Amino acid sequence: MPLFSQLRRAFAWPTTCVMPLAGALGAALPWPAGAADTFAPPPGYQLVWADEFNADGLPDPAKWVYDTARNKQGWHNEELQYYSARGPQNAVVRNGRLVITARKETRSTAPDWGGQRYTSARLNTQGKAAWTYGFFEVSAKLPCGKGTWPAIWMLGSGGRWPEDGELDIMEHVGSNPTQVLSTVHTTAGHGGHAVGGTLRLPDACSGFHRYQMHWTADEVVFGVDGFAFLRYPRLDAGERAWPFNKPQFLLLNLAIGGALGGPVDDTIFPLQMEVDYVRIYQAPPAAAR
Repeated sequence: MPLFSQLRRAFAWPTTCVMPLAGALGAALPWPAGAADTFAPPPGYQLVWADEFNADGLPDPAKWVYDTARNKQGWHNEELQYYSARGPQNAVVRNGRLVITARKETRSTAPDWGGQRYTSARLNTQGKAAWTYGFFEVSAKLPCGKGTWPAIWMLGSGGRWPEDGELDIMEHVGSNPTQVLSTVHTTAGHGGHAVGGTLRLPDACSGFHRYQMHWTADEVVFGVDGFAFLRYPRLDAGERAWPFNKPQFLLLNLAIGGALGGPVDDTIFPLQMEVDYVRIYQAPPAAAR
């Protein structure tokens, strides 16, 4: 999760650095009613990794890792949750969906408890799978409640932030339920100086939507339900602005509070982020651009 992602234009770059494909940077783009569903894997791309969540029980350990590393010292961005390890209370596959549940409860008997009053889950593919380039699509329904901060995102496998880059396919703030965010973090622009855009999505919390990203050697494009709304092109600025020529792994999580999540309404719990599927497509090796 980025450090205080405010989705601003990076310092003094030209306005063409981040290019909304409709509307203007800085304001949420309206949902394009009736727009053609054209943002999809290009012809020739092949499905290389997927989880359809068809087997009830805990998430597939061959695909997913539970990230609990910072429970004791506290998570970045002043977030308030304790991320659970394997257990159905916070992450379970049920009825064809991955369900990540945030609860108002403490785990005071856990050796890595850091005083948190909320529990949730953060799953990733680190050490299991990572990709360089491709078309990424995650179908999800988001929670709504003041203080929630769900995200679908990617981090560089090198382990350095922001040097290895971060691609936020989707972030959502429960106190602003009708908007979703996409963001790019690099050394040149990260945290409060990251670059990205906002799309109005009136039913983000009541319906499933396809959150999408097409990442090539030349650009990263973000979209929802076949509508591409943000383009981040590769510029001649070196790795400070384009570290995206190396593998990244995928994360799914539901954070509570923090710099972007904001104040928490304790009456909302428990609440859930549901994921119908994750699908990743890539071009054949000879054409992987």
